[in-house]
Amino acid sequence: MDKTERLFSVMNALRRHRRPVTAAQLAEEQGVSVRTLYRDIQTLIGLGAPIDGEAGVGYMLRPGFFMPPLMFTPEELEALVLGARWVQAQPDAGLAGAAKNALGKIGTASPQDLRDRMRDTGLWPVLVRGRSEPLPVLGLVRDAMRNEMALHIGYADEVGNQSERDIWPVQLAYYDGKQVVVAWCVMREAFRHFRTDRIVSAAETDRRFGRRRLELTRQWREEWVRLNPDWQQP
Repeated sequence: MDKTERLFSVMNALRRHRRPVTAAQLAEEQGVSVRTLYRDIQTLIGLGAPIDGEAGVGYMLRPGFFMPPLMFTPEELEALVLGARWVQAQPDAGLAGAAKNALGKIGTASPQDLRDRMRDTGLWPVLVRGRSEPLPVLGLVRDAMRNEMALHIGYADEVGNQSERDIWPVQLAYYDGKQVVVAWCVMREAFRHFRTDRIVSAAETDRRFGRRRLELTRQWREEWVRLNPDWQQP
C-alpha cells in the first residue's frame, strides 16, 4: 500500500469510529507502526483534514466532515466497473447514461493509477440476448417509485387481451433481455408482476400511492416469501 492509499485508509478508519481512537489501535488496524501512524495523522491535518486529538489521548474526525471513498480495493474496483458496464448495456437509457457518468466522475476524482486500472479491468458483461432498444417506460417506473406517484398503464396479458389500470410500482427487476415491475394493482387490490414487454402504454398521474413504498415493499416481500419459501433475497 502506497502512502496515498494509506492516508485514505486512515481517514476511512477515523470515519468508522464515533469516539476517539488511539494511535496504537489505528496503527494495528492499518498494519503500520505507531510512529508511521503519527506521521500520517500530521500529514492529514496539514492537508486540512478536521482531526481532533493528540498523541496518547486519541483521534477523531469532527462531525459533519464528508470525504468520498475514492480509494478502492482491486475487487471493489472490478465490481464497480463490471456493474456499471452491465447497466450501460440495459435498455434503460437514463440509468445507462448515469452509469457512464458515474464511472467518469470516479475516474476524474481519482489518482492516475486508479484511472489506469479502471480502463483495463478485463471484465465485461455478456448479454445472451444482445443489446435491446431503449424502453422509456423504465424511466417512468423509476420516477414513479422515487416520487411515490401512481402510473396509468395499458397492459396486455399472455393471450393479448388489453386492460387499463393504475399501479403503484415498488420494485423493478432487470433480467437479461427483459424487465419485471412489481406493483400494487389498484384495480385488483393486490400485488402483481408486470412484464415491461407487455406494457403497451404508460403515463404519469397526479395520484399518490395509498401507502408508503417501503411499507408496500415489506408487504410484498412477506407475501412472496410465504408463497416461495425457498427464495433467498439477493
